Amino acid sequence: MNKTQLMVNKIKAGTALWQDFKVILNLDSKDLEVLFKLSQEITEKNFGNILKIYNPTNRFPAISITGNECALECEHCNKKYLKGMKQISKNKDLEQFLIELSRKDGVGALISGGSEIDGSVPLLKFLDTIKKVKKETNLIINTHTGLLNEETAMKLADAGVDIISFDINMDEQVIREIYHLDIELSEYKRAIDLLKKYELHIVPHICIGLYYGKLNKELESIRFIKETEINPSLIVVIVLIPPKDSKVKFETPKPENIAKIIAILRFAFPKTEISLGCMRPRGKIKNEIEKFAIKAGITRIEIPSKDTLKWLKNNNKKIQFKYFSACCAIPKKFEKLAESKKVDIKRYINI
Repeated sequence: MNKTQLMVNKIKAGTALWQDFKVILNLDSKDLEVLFKLSQEITEKNFGNILKIYNPTNRFPAISITGNECALECEHCNKKYLKGMKQISKNKDLEQFLIELSRKDGVGALISGGSEIDGSVPLLKFLDTIKKVKKETNLIINTHTGLLNEETAMKLADAGVDIISFDINMDEQVIREIYHLDIELSEYKRAIDLLKKYELHIVPHICIGLYYGKLNKELESIRFIKETEINPSLIVVIVLIPPKDSKVKFETPKPENIAKIIAILRFAFPKTEISLGCMRPRGKIKNEIEKFAIKAGITRIEIPSKDTLKWLKNNNKKIQFKYFSACCAIPKKFEKLAESKKVDIKRYINI
């Protein structure tokens, strides 16, 4: 019996250990199909033959409450992603924008921004406004908090924030060399404990390839999610996009390596939804990444290519697509609010 089949048997029996999952990271491409078959069986058993497709459009905008500013200037981002967000840095402007969004059939918003030097997003001064908006509208509010203190966690809960999108990274080299953060890994545990204390809905995010485009400590991040007992209903996977203007060299993560991490997530969290988020390389490799991710067991995908969906339909005649005008981190309970209208899915209807 080869090592791949042995691994499959252990996963099926529920006896696989973390060191067994580590073996997956070193498998050759030819050995992955057996694992993909198992991951697809698990996915279909627990979630049916359905792929959920998310396209935020203008019904679920991303907002930066710090404008283009970020104290960390991370190597992989350096404020690039902030520039693509709606810039709102005053409470009165945020309230007005969100109320108007609700009136125009908006679904919700991602409230994000650049980080402070301690790794936190300065949300605290906006939470009274968010609380008011939550009382007056049905908008789904998703926040990127970064590392946070107890006052912020308490006020997030009081404001009625629906989702905490929380980036998990257990790689000390990434934290120091890429994030430019001077913290201990224990700060992540402290932040998660605070979010759990105030019963906030945590959606863990794992970015694959932050270590210069290579796999490094992603498995440790998965283990952290498991051992901190977040018990997530959803985990979002994003992928490094190699920056063009960084002083250090990044390579593009290999689609096979991305799929290995997704497969491990599927085996470690068989009843948890997995989404391939919007941050991932574009160009020719985009389709390959999406196809590998589907094989490895995702249940959700944000803004997939039409070619990927055609490929999936051709290879799985029974697959059903469900479309949502929202970011891919929304809990299942909000799906009715986020269901797409035909105008939102026109680009897909000819599949």
